Amino acid sequence: MRAPAFWSAAPGVGARLLKPASVLVEAVAARRRARVGERVSVPVLCCGNLTAGGAGKTTLVLDLGARLRERGVAVHFLTRGYGRKPRARDTGANIFGRGVPEESLLVDPDIHNAADVGDEALLLARIAPCWVGADRVRSARAAIAAGATCLVMDDGFQNPGLHKDLALLVIDGASGLGNGRVIPAGPLRENPEAGLAAADVVVVTGEDRVGVRAWVEKRSPRGMPVLRAWPVMEPSVDLLRGRPVVAFAGLARPSKFFRALRERGVVPLRAVSFPDHYAYRRQDLARLARIALRLDATLVTTPKDAVRLPAYFRRHVTVVGVELAWADPDAPESLLDRWLEREVTAR
Repeated sequence: MRAPAFWSAAPGVGARLLKPASVLVEAVAARRRARVGERVSVPVLCCGNLTAGGAGKTTLVLDLGARLRERGVAVHFLTRGYGRKPRARDTGANIFGRGVPEESLLVDPDIHNAADVGDEALLLARIAPCWVGADRVRSARAAIAAGATCLVMDDGFQNPGLHKDLALLVIDGASGLGNGRVIPAGPLRENPEAGLAAADVVVVTGEDRVGVRAWVEKRSPRGMPVLRAWPVMEPSVDLLRGRPVVAFAGLARPSKFFRALRERGVVPLRAVSFPDHYAYRRQDLARLARIALRLDATLVTTPKDAVRLPAYFRRHVTVVGVELAWADPDAPESLLDRWLEREVTAR
């Protein structure tokens, strides 16, 4: 889905009309937040956000997962697999916690596609084993049985099933908390103060244009650590400078990708947006091909979009990835040091 424009504006008519539904969602989220998650035998790190996408959460998960692998740690990822088609037994769990989730699935990039496991799961599986399933406890047990010595959750911050030993809250510095209202009146998944209270560390991605750090310092009485990181495009993007390109992306905030291209000197002749986790259809691809042919331009997209493209089309698209540049290069390593040392001692 596309985020409504009023989610990022001062609360207006749309937000006021949807306030009763937001009150219900907030109440359900609070009830779920009150539940005590199940502890497992290995440390669990969770990267989540307060808003419905667009904060750079998966980029952070990939960064931390790669660092753990470099240390020789047997890290496994857990994710729900957003954007995938439900399997036969996947009734999932609705906001009231009901439903029978399917068996957890170990992602195999050579066999599975985005429809099977979701686009983010395919990216995670390139770094380390990734398990997809609505029941995070079930996935955690499967990962541990397969040899995982620590688990990193991509999302699930509001999911009460699995206890998180370290919870990182990712907030986009440009959009912050949007209009400050809970879904559907705004982009928030829960009351922001309740979410902040459940976090151990806040990671602000991009330029802090809306005072995220100040909000955290004001709302967190225990001196919440705030880390800063910037998403930066891979060096290969420089090869596109001066060339005619048509950029397309199906993300929570496609404009971030287009803006990042321009900041690196790559100015798209056309920038085509699609909804987050969008399943590209033949007519969409034909349209993009026609635009590129007419403008004699190169098609450019993100890795998350690329895994949703059929192989025949992907071969004609340049993929530009994003990495994290930390304000303090030692910050993520120090964070992992403290987490792992604390958990080894505790266990």
